[in-house]
Amino acid sequence: MGSCLVSVFTGLILMQIHQNSECYKIEVTPDRATTVFFRRKGGQDLNCSACKGEGPSETCQNSDLKLDDPVLTTVNFNCSQPGDVFIVEISQDIDCTATGCNNNAVHPDSTRFLDFTRTFIWDVKVPASNTVQLDFPAPGMRQIKPSEHCLNKNTYTIISYRAGRANIGTFCMNGTISRIQVLYKGRVSLEVPKGTDLKPYDFKVSVGPESKMSVEVDSKLPRGESFEDFFTPEYTKGFLREDKIKWNFAVEPSHNFTVKYLDKTEPECQTGAVSIEYLLEDKSVLKKTLKEDPPANKNGDFSMTLANCNAKKGLSLNFEVSVFRGGTPKLCPVDLQKEEGLSLQVEKKNPMSYCEMRMNSLVQEKTVIPERSKVELSFLDCSADDLQLMATKTIDCPSGSPCAVSGTDLTIPSLDTCLPALHQFTWLLRVPEGSIDLSSKQGNLHQSVPEKECNQVTFLVSEIGGSNIGQFCSDIEGSIQNIQIKGNASITAIPKGAQDLSQEKGPLLKAILKPEFSENVVYTVLPLVMGFTYLTTPNWPDGMMPSTSVTWAVVVPSDYRAELVFTNISQPNCASGHAVVEIRPLDSQKIQSWREDQTLPSMVIQQQSFYLNMSNCEPKSKRFAVLSKITLQRETRNFVGIILAVVGILLLLLIIALIVVWVIRKKKKPKANRSSIYMPRGKPILPGNATFPKTRADNDSHVYASIEDQPVVDGNTGHWSNGHQVDTYHPYTGPTDSIPAVKESSPEYTLDRGDGRSEDQDAYQPFLNPTSTFMPARPRTPLISLSSLGLEDRRMAQNELNTFKSTGDIIPIRLSTDESRLQPQLDSDSDSFHEPEYEEAM
Repeated sequence: MGSCLVSVFTGLILMQIHQNSECYKIEVTPDRATTVFFRRKGGQDLNCSACKGEGPSETCQNSDLKLDDPVLTTVNFNCSQPGDVFIVEISQDIDCTATGCNNNAVHPDSTRFLDFTRTFIWDVKVPASNTVQLDFPAPGMRQIKPSEHCLNKNTYTIISYRAGRANIGTFCMNGTISRIQVLYKGRVSLEVPKGTDLKPYDFKVSVGPESKMSVEVDSKLPRGESFEDFFTPEYTKGFLREDKIKWNFAVEPSHNFTVKYLDKTEPECQTGAVSIEYLLEDKSVLKKTLKEDPPANKNGDFSMTLANCNAKKGLSLNFEVSVFRGGTPKLCPVDLQKEEGLSLQVEKKNPMSYCEMRMNSLVQEKTVIPERSKVELSFLDCSADDLQLMATKTIDCPSGSPCAVSGTDLTIPSLDTCLPALHQFTWLLRVPEGSIDLSSKQGNLHQSVPEKECNQVTFLVSEIGGSNIGQFCSDIEGSIQNIQIKGNASITAIPKGAQDLSQEKGPLLKAILKPEFSENVVYTVLPLVMGFTYLTTPNWPDGMMPSTSVTWAVVVPSDYRAELVFTNISQPNCASGHAVVEIRPLDSQKIQSWREDQTLPSMVIQQQSFYLNMSNCEPKSKRFAVLSKITLQRETRNFVGIILAVVGILLLLLIIALIVVWVIRKKKKPKANRSSIYMPRGKPILPGNATFPKTRADNDSHVYASIEDQPVVDGNTGHWSNGHQVDTYHPYTGPTDSIPAVKESSPEYTLDRGDGRSEDQDAYQPFLNPTSTFMPARPRTPLISLSSLGLEDRRMAQNELNTFKSTGDIIPIRLSTDESRLQPQLDSDSDSFHEPEYEEAM
């Protein structure tokens, strides 16, 4: 045949050349140890021939064309559609008898011969006593009947050549078979129809162990309920050889299996008999015949070994292995018809767990129970760590509703105890207009930040259809009194650790509908007196949503000042508008403002309550996010005023104390005029005619039954006194040379406490009239021990003679001008005093 003048399309291995509808040309370079066959289909057009080479060296033939030299070869077809006449068979020999094979990956080329039906063949040879091991990665292979086709039209066939050719089976991808071992020599073929894409599937070829089985199949049965079919070799015409075939099945824990014979053809045995042996996980062995029922409802891994006889008529067996969950499921009826707006969702936390969940008898990995529904749940082999329950409650709060008037308490409703632990609860608050005011039922709210995270139930607050506002928790040390959110809001409660939220009793938060405002979020903050109060922009550490704003109303106590520090700042590049930070005192219109292109100060001090507002622009790059903190400090000037006042008071008290001490010391100083008793020559006598019949220690003249104090007015001076003459000195006018006769008188006598005058003023008085002597009358007060002449009367503290002291101190009365001789010996620490001795005056 003459060559065609064509344009060239070049590939790595293949070149296809088209000239016209009557000519088809390709260039092929076979891989090493690979043969490319162009095989003619039976009964096809004989006028289409395949030619090799060009020019004088071109050879054509109407039969198959074989290419095995790894050189570039040109193939010409004298028809326009050679794919309808020829198929391409690419065969590769893999010899593991000398060098061995270590899991060589086999990867079919998906770019060749797309206009032809392709068959890829791998012939693998190993030592006679070993097996060819084929490993199929997940999801494995699935066996089908030879007459069936795979869904993706990529069909695999495995053939054994131990004692003649035997078709082991036909397989598709996505199955339970993970390994097949064929004794001595085997072939794997892959057929892909014309115009079908090849789905590359890498399987591994290696030298398997020695075995007495002609074929051994490993299958890993899936968890849950499944049904898998398996077929004996040469299933269509029957297996004749006296060989053993073994299937190994791996069954998931908590699963049971059942073997069922779907279709069987018993052979006509010349020698031997057909037997089936089951080896269970507990090492027990069950020997059966084809007429006996196979094992059912058993658990654990097992193997099935089929021993054929030497038959004239072949053995065919199609059996099914079904797997289902063992044990008794836990039933859980759920009725949400009574709880308005409540929906539930149950899902498996670990997909690899053996927990099986069903809703209305249907196995599900995640179950959604809509509101106002009634379903039947069941859980099989599910532990507390396998499942998690999430609940959502929708609350509509239109104007005029109880939510708008008195607020609504966000509580977790009672759920069926058969349900798993409640991992998350969400309230969806929907308001047609206005804003939602959130506050804690247990103290204030604390915003969780890395510097101080929540260690209890956390509330994730978000705008519905908007951004995340932040995470909060109820805390006695919280500083947020309430949060106002513009429009609809979502509040999600998340427990700390593995806590069950259904154990939370009572209201957690309170929501009230309030009028709408311009900002997206408004906080009322009562800063902590001790420690830091953190403020973060919504969606922190990510940026605020474009064109949104947030305001904090910070209440500062009167005796404190607030120190506001911006600790973490991210400024955007604005496409339109500006990102602004503003501070305004509560009762002032003076505003401090900074834009995104300005540097915020390190600290701002506010001495009264203030508003802090932050608004974002439409950023073109970066984000607007701010973390700030507030610290309260006592006002310094108040401390200075208090200290000065205290110091002034202390100085005043010190001056007063000094004055008092000085006055007291001055009064204690002895006077120049001292009282004394005149002692004339001779026997000592007292002024007047009075004598002491006995010593003072022997009489009772100093004992009084009672004391009557009645102040009187002195008739001579007009001054008040207690019967004593005070502040006036009268010299002695009595006789000096002659002593009147002394009349004995009773030692007990009384003193006249009248006005100092008797009815008979001319009568002789034993004692001088108080007005004519400096000696005072004896006071009617109890005296201290009379062993001395020191007398005490607290009423005489103001007397210039200081005879009586109000403080109890004893001042002796001097009875002679000779102080050293007449001074009484006073022991202030003793209750007894000695009577002084008097000498005659010279």
